[in-house]
Amino acid sequence: MVPEDRLEQILQRFQYLEAAMADGASGGDIATLAKEYSDLKPVVEQVQAYRKLVADLAEAEVMLADPDMKELAEEEIPALKAALPEAEHQLQLSLLPKDKADARPAILEIRPGTGGDEAALFAGDLLRMYQRYAEARGWKFEILEEQATELGGIKEVVAHIKGENVFARLKYESGVHRVQRVPVTESGGRIHTSAATVAVLPEAEDVDIKIDANDLRIDTMRSSGAGGQHVNTTDSAVRITHLPTGTVVTSSEKSQHRNREIAMQVLRTRLYDLERQRIDSERSESRASQVGSGDRSERIRTYNFPQGRMSDHRINLTLYKLDQIMQGDLDEIIDALTADDQARLLAELGQ
Repeated sequence: MVPEDRLEQILQRFQYLEAAMADGASGGDIATLAKEYSDLKPVVEQVQAYRKLVADLAEAEVMLADPDMKELAEEEIPALKAALPEAEHQLQLSLLPKDKADARPAILEIRPGTGGDEAALFAGDLLRMYQRYAEARGWKFEILEEQATELGGIKEVVAHIKGENVFARLKYESGVHRVQRVPVTESGGRIHTSAATVAVLPEAEDVDIKIDANDLRIDTMRSSGAGGQHVNTTDSAVRITHLPTGTVVTSSEKSQHRNREIAMQVLRTRLYDLERQRIDSERSESRASQVGSGDRSERIRTYNFPQGRMSDHRINLTLYKLDQIMQGDLDEIIDALTADDQARLLAELGQ
């Protein structure tokens, strides 16, 4: 049961925000108020729906004493009681602490792990899987940096994904993705196990991370590719090293100015992610979050091609629809991971 005084505080805050915006706050203040108002509105709608259900149930129970209304009340009360647990659950979900990065665009990084050429080919398959998922959701998917192998695999790829709730949907994808299949390079038909690592980072804004120019070493160089359609032939590649953390980013587009811009964007995002991990580690030293931990070394998922099976090891989810998944049909997996994370948060709040 959600405490009534908590609900009243939410409604009073919402009313205050409405009044403050109506009075015409100054530019910076109005933007801040509007953001809080927008975030709070769906919570208020859940509060109002829950309260209406409780009030309707109370009214129906009073009607039981009225002979003329008793029959109607007896029809309404079971339906109202049946709807109450779900309304309370949805209200509790709306009150869960929000990850402030959920609504942000994301930087997606994919690299091959163990498995040589097959791992690089699988990294390319994962890239296409996320591209198709982004396309299905109407997101903008832009590749910032890509290094291809001669066989058409991926040595490394960095992409920028922009749209509604990108990080909220993709944040559970970080980790080691393992594949079991017969590689195209295998003549004997033996199944090999390879892996690729995926990192999904919330895009940093300028206000999140202040970077001192004295902390940077910027090198320009000629980049080299492995051939194929993504070969890099420019002399304007940029490598930026953040000296305090040792973080290195590169960009190899044709424009040196664009390369600096891309490299700084990725650098800010990586530094922001490091800070988020540090804060989260301090906050949760006493517990390990199973889902969404962001641990890049954790094996999270196995794609078994001979059996057409995908298994997510964090929530023991197995689906026999691997072809659809590789075509970008990820919603069932992501919805299950989201629900599991929400259940964990609700359990922690109840402790």
